[in-house]
Amino acid sequence: MSKDDILKALEEKYEKLGVPLNTMLEGLLHSTPITYWDYIQTDALLGLQIPRTTEKDEMVFIMYHQVNELLFKMILWEIDQISLSKKVITAEKFSKHLMRVSRYFDMLCSSFSVMGEGMDVDQYLKFRNTLAPASGFQSAQYRKIEFASTELINLIDVRYRDTIDRDSSFKNAFEHLYWQAAGKNHQTGEKTILIKLFEKKYMGEFIEFMEDYNDCNLSKKFKELPEDVQKNEELVKAMRHYDYTVNVKWVMAHYNAAGKYLGGGEKDLEATGGSNWRKYMHPKYQRRIFFPYLWSEEELKNWGTF
Repeated sequence: MSKDDILKALEEKYEKLGVPLNTMLEGLLHSTPITYWDYIQTDALLGLQIPRTTEKDEMVFIMYHQVNELLFKMILWEIDQISLSKKVITAEKFSKHLMRVSRYFDMLCSSFSVMGEGMDVDQYLKFRNTLAPASGFQSAQYRKIEFASTELINLIDVRYRDTIDRDSSFKNAFEHLYWQAAGKNHQTGEKTILIKLFEKKYMGEFIEFMEDYNDCNLSKKFKELPEDVQKNEELVKAMRHYDYTVNVKWVMAHYNAAGKYLGGGEKDLEATGGSNWRKYMHPKYQRRIFFPYLWSEEELKNWGTF
């Protein structure tokens, strides 16, 4: 565009906003150049690490989880390019965003070596006791990724899926989500402080989010595509890759990392939230599958073991 074309386009833009172009241009005379550190907010970002102990490797633990949360935000951003799109979604667009999401999860999976090889076990076992009852279980963004990916029935505890009323309230569905099992005393049915605090902070927000994505989660959006698009090989491959990456590969990477720090003695240590992490985390027990209709009976039967 020529200089005149640019000025004309700017004038039209700010005229619609009710702001004189001259005012905006004069403001540029007094503005300062953007810098990398201002744009990325480097100082604020680097000031967010606050250890609770003197153990040096706690800093690794904090930064690692903060990086995870940033990646979770990127994942939700990409999912929304599909879920919240008002335009017709092509197989190419669906696949493009799914593969972006999968690449972020690939990064998350491979990044467990940062913790697995980057922290001394003895240091971890010291500072972890100051973290209770906090747990990675309490990542709200990760739960939102699940809600935005699939129908709620696929997130219900496998023991209740055949009996739960699919038309019941979102609150009832919330009470039967698979991860509720990690926050309850199985003898008394009492919820642990881990889940009580989590629900106090996020339950209302979660139920609203569940309702918002009930009809626009990735699975629903896929099923709304024309039949020929649903059969597109690249799209199906992308859907299966995402499902396996999140619900098997990522979970097992987390499971194996936990094993190094919590399973080294004669008896497994409890997770900081108090859960039996081996049973809670392993995908063969969770049976969490976003797109079960894209897997064979044999694959579903052996979920988490292939």
